[in-house]
Parts: sequence; C-alpha cells; structure tokens
Amino acid sequence: MTQLRFLLNDQEVALTEVGASDTLLDHLRLARRLTGTKEGCAEGDCGACTVLLGRLTGAGLVYEPVNACIRLLASCHATHVVTIEHLRGPEGGLHPVQAAMVEHHGSQCGFCTPGIVMALYGLWMTDPQADEAAIELALQGNICRCTGYQPIITAALAAGAAGGQAQDALACERAAVTARLAGMAGGRITLARGADRAIIPSDADDLAQVLLAEPQATLVAGGTDVGLWVTKFLRDISPAVFIGHLMKDISVAGDEIHLGAGVTYSEAAPLIARHIPEAHDYWLRIGGWQVRNMGTIGANIANGSPIGDTPPLLIALGARIVLRRGDARRELPLEAFFLDYGKQDRAPGEFVERIVIPIREGARIAAYKITKRHDSDITAVAAGLCLEVQDGVITDARLAFGGMAATPKRARAAEAALQGQPFAESSFDAAARALAQDFTPLSDMRASADYRALVARNLLRRFWLEQSDPGLPVRLRQPVGA
Repeated sequence: MTQLRFLLNDQEVALTEVGASDTLLDHLRLARRLTGTKEGCAEGDCGACTVLLGRLTGAGLVYEPVNACIRLLASCHATHVVTIEHLRGPEGGLHPVQAAMVEHHGSQCGFCTPGIVMALYGLWMTDPQADEAAIELALQGNICRCTGYQPIITAALAAGAAGGQAQDALACERAAVTARLAGMAGGRITLARGADRAIIPSDADDLAQVLLAEPQATLVAGGTDVGLWVTKFLRDISPAVFIGHLMKDISVAGDEIHLGAGVTYSEAAPLIARHIPEAHDYWLRIGGWQVRNMGTIGANIANGSPIGDTPPLLIALGARIVLRRGDARRELPLEAFFLDYGKQDRAPGEFVERIVIPIREGARIAAYKITKRHDSDITAVAAGLCLEVQDGVITDARLAFGGMAATPKRARAAEAALQGQPFAESSFDAAARALAQDFTPLSDMRASADYRALVARNLLRRFWLEQSDPGLPVRLRQPVGA
C-alpha cells in the first residue's frame, strides 16, 4: 500500500506524500491549521505539543499522551490522533478538565496550557480518582514557567471529582473508533515525498525482509531519539523503517520476563512493578509520561547510548537479547552487545527482536539515576546493582553503570571487591575505591568527570545504607504547597 491512514479528531486522513522526517506537529499546525498544539522545545521535553494517540492493543483501544513535536507522521498509521480542539463537554461547552483549569486559575500566559490539558485529559480518562502523586507523575513531561503547578494540581483534583468519564466523547465513540482503526490494518506501506522515503512493515517477518533489502535504513520505534535527529540536527533519515507498532509481546516464562523489542516503557511498567519492585521508581523517571508512552526498550538498547536508562539495570539483572537477521536468530548477554561508543554487535540488516530479563528472587537490587532535575531529564550517572547474599556473605555481585564510559558497562573491579566478602560497610567502601580501576569518566555539559566518579562511589554507599536499614528514608519530599 502507498497510503498513510489515521483518524484526526473526528475525520479520517489519507496521505500519499509523506516523508520519513515529517512530524505530526508540523502536519497538525501547517497542513490542518490545528494551532492549539504548540511547539516549545521541539525535543519532547516541555509538553506544549502534547496530544492523545489512540491505538489498538491486546487490551483494546488505548489512548496515551505523546509529544507531537518528535512523533514522526509515518508512525501514526492506524491510530486516532486527538488534539485540544476535539475536547468538549456533554453539552458542547468546556470539557471538565478545561473548566477546572479556568475555575482554579491553572493557566497564566497560556502557551503550555493545551499540552497540560491533554496530559490531564489522558489521566482523567484512565485514573478518575487520581491523587496528587499520580497527578504529579502525569505532569512530569509538562513544563510551566508561570503557575508553580499548585493551581494545575488543584484543577486536576477538581476535574477528577467532577466525573463524567462515561459521557466523554472518546468513551462514547470507542466502539466506532475501534472498528475504523481495525479497518486500516493491512500489509506493508511504502510512502515517499520526493526522495524522502518511509516504510511501515506489516509484522516482524516483513521487517526482517525489509532490512535484508534496506540494511542501512534508519529504524524508528518511538522516535524519542530519532525525532531529535530531525528537529535539532536536521538529519536525513531516509529511508526510514517505522517499527513502533511491532514486537509488542509480553510474557513471563518461569523465572524470566520476555519482552518484545517494541514494548514501551509504559507497557512494561506494570511488569517491572510486580517482578522488580526495587526499580519501579527508577522506571518512572525515564523521561516524562509522554516519552514513556512512545519510547521502546528495544530501541533504548539498540541505540547504544552510554547514558541510556534501561541498560545499566538490565545488565545488572543479567538480561539477554535476541537479534534477528532474516530468519536467523542469535542470543547474547546484553553487556556483550555494546562494543564501543556508537558501535554495537549488530550486523547490517540485523535488529533487536526480544529482551529476556531474569527474575532475581531474593536478590538485593537497586537502580539509581542522577540528573540535574528530578523528572524528565537526561542521565548524568545511572547505576544498576544486583547482589546475592547468603549467610551474610556476598556470593554474587553485578554492578553496571551508565554515563561512566563509552558504553553501559559492568564494574568488574568493584564486583571483585565485593565477591565473597561480608555484607558490611567495609566491603562497599572497598568496592567504591575499586571503581577507579573500572572507569575514567569524561566531563561534559551534564557533569564533570570528578562529579561522576564521586557520585558512582556514593551510590554504592547509598546501596549499603538502604540495604542495612530498610527503614531509612530514601527521598525527602516537601508537602505540596509547602
């Protein structure tokens, strides 16, 4: 097929001239004149461009807030894009979320307001009784310079109390929208705008064949990184193969979690909370809500960034990945996939198909992320720690760090300093000193080399303190409004 099809509010859109680098935001504002969706940062950080994206999943039709600025248009096939213009109340007036924002003075300059309303709308639909903690989590990816957030939180609480979810337009239209999106599914789609080409495979088998024919193509999953290549660096990504709708399988087999490479952070979050609860807070700091709804675990690995959020934790847990080229597959430890900066053990035409994560029952696990601001920020140092302790002795230690080397990397010397030693403060002090043998970090805009080295040492000491006294507070939170 040569036509991109999706629903935009209450209209069906069919496009034949679509380039790989076309963004959803530009289409909304320039082609459709839906200017309620704003461009602020053009990198998925400020949330002014937030829209809802409805897509069919195994659980039915799901709506999620996403960043239109880095959402590439070709990835919207067979979805329902909902903008601020589509919101309305039961009588055609303001939606309950909009009305609450007006009543509680949740907007000042107004530039960020449409994106905030759309994020809160997504929360209002899925969690009608959301408390302040859930509201703050939903607003991680929305930056407001005016209000200080308290009026916005108050408005969100009021909107939840107002109810009306059953009468909401998206709820009433759910069956019809589901049927229309299901009718858009089909075979491979090939799109072009001049020499700018986009390919949407029908399934993973089709993807394997596409990459045999186009081994140098750019793979686009959630677009949370590739989108910046387009908006910030003006890179030519053609031909691009869009795979965010593929490899969505999730299962638990014995003592292992199996994730398709296309599983998003949000889709994996319930499984992480259930089987690796020590990493749940860490997981919810991977970008903002919009980024977690778009970004995929497989792409975070395949991108090979030294500051990717998932590899340190997954390496510490002993994760493996399955690579596929054509019909051939091979499995290797995740740590072996990263060879050097920008270089991974992946042949042309090969792609990450699956991630296998051991469930380490009884292990002592932690995941830490150090950033300049707490929410929705890029990592300066990340750590994944997993220790087995028997009768007070450390029998196995796996320590992995991001931001400390050219790749996500295990701290072998620090592991050796812990192996066979008592689970005691002195052992962790020795491991912290041994980190100097493992890493020679660099200075950049996010942190100096000395700071990174100090943080890594202190994270080992933090781990000891938390494990030796589980009642020790990890994070001091000020009451909202204090």
